[in-house]
Amino acid sequence: MKSVLKKLIGDEKGAALVMALILLLVGGLISAALLGHMGTGLLTGEVYDTRAAELYAADAGVEDAIWWISHNLTFDQDGYAHLGPLIVNDRSVEVEIYREEMPESTACRKVYRHQILSAAVTGDGGGTAAIDSSTTIEACLTATVEFADLSGLMDNIITINEDLTQHELDKLMLEVGKVNFACREECSGQCCGAVYDYDDEDPCYGCGVVYNYGGWWPSSSMLAAHYLADVDTEDGYPEDTLYVQDYSDGVGPLYRDGKLDVINMGEAGLTLKLNDTVYITGNTTIGSTGHNFILDLNGQAIFVESPSQGEGKEALKIGGRVTTILGPGAIIAVGDIYFAPDGDAGSNEEPVFIFSVSGTTRLQPSGGFYGAIAGNFYVQVLKGEEPTLTYPPGGFGDAFDFFPSMLEVDRTYSVVSWEISQQ
Repeated sequence: MKSVLKKLIGDEKGAALVMALILLLVGGLISAALLGHMGTGLLTGEVYDTRAAELYAADAGVEDAIWWISHNLTFDQDGYAHLGPLIVNDRSVEVEIYREEMPESTACRKVYRHQILSAAVTGDGGGTAAIDSSTTIEACLTATVEFADLSGLMDNIITINEDLTQHELDKLMLEVGKVNFACREECSGQCCGAVYDYDDEDPCYGCGVVYNYGGWWPSSSMLAAHYLADVDTEDGYPEDTLYVQDYSDGVGPLYRDGKLDVINMGEAGLTLKLNDTVYITGNTTIGSTGHNFILDLNGQAIFVESPSQGEGKEALKIGGRVTTILGPGAIIAVGDIYFAPDGDAGSNEEPVFIFSVSGTTRLQPSGGFYGAIAGNFYVQVLKGEEPTLTYPPGGFGDAFDFFPSMLEVDRTYSVVSWEISQQ
């Protein structure tokens, strides 16, 4: 009996087959479910990757919209703008923006509400569920834009920003006594040509000279940014001399990175007309040598970025070869201005605005000046001359094409809501 049992136990033929059959049976039972789970995981991963790519693409569309809004995006008359189609993560992104001005806006503070819809689409709309889907982000953004009112710089014949000491005030009154003033009809005799503090309780509006100006005085960088937008800095004027006779059709927009001399070497009496802004970074002379010519501002501005100061080192010099300056228009320099044309500047209907942002305007007039001056100034009267400074009877009105009536000084943004929907 024992020998039989030993024989049965010792004989292991077929044991491996039994184990293999058992493993095969177990594997067969679980493989179908495992493969199904893996297939579901692969499909889910593809959908997840698609949705993630769409979400990032739609988010990029919103960010692009915010960038454009912050860089003065143009809206149509209904407050609508469209961006796209953009391609992000191989997805087509369409961005729509609706803007409305809020009731709390004022002249110097504008509040806007922007509704941004950014839709990222996967597929071509054929209906294949695995690849045809979209993700849309709807964001609400508010923008608050603060403006400075610059129109007050033209409210008087001369406007000075500084709070003067008594010695400086005495010197200013001496300069004022060198010229005649012609003011608005409503100005009383005492007001016309008077020097008064901006904070006086009973100021002579539109008359005489105001100091300690309490309104907004723009910085040179703010004005530079405003006028740079009018010119092409990539294709600037290459020479340091501009010859009047070469510009019978006018000049501008013009950008000159460096100094510039404007000279007429052609026939005397030519006219140099501005067609757009003339922007010069370096010291500038107009009509100091050469033949006589007429400078027609034609509703435009000359802006000189140079901060140079001191007699003989002025940022901008307008000499006696300029026989007449036609308005309206603005002559602006960051530094000093030497203004000595050999004739009238402007008229009652088309005045001229002279602005030395951080320097002094030195007047040496040989004719009448019609308009307004902002910044420090003093006068050199030529022998036998009796120059008259005339403030335009109608003021400068609302025509600020050559000088901004409002200048943006600050802009802030706030994201109010951010919602995601998927299809």
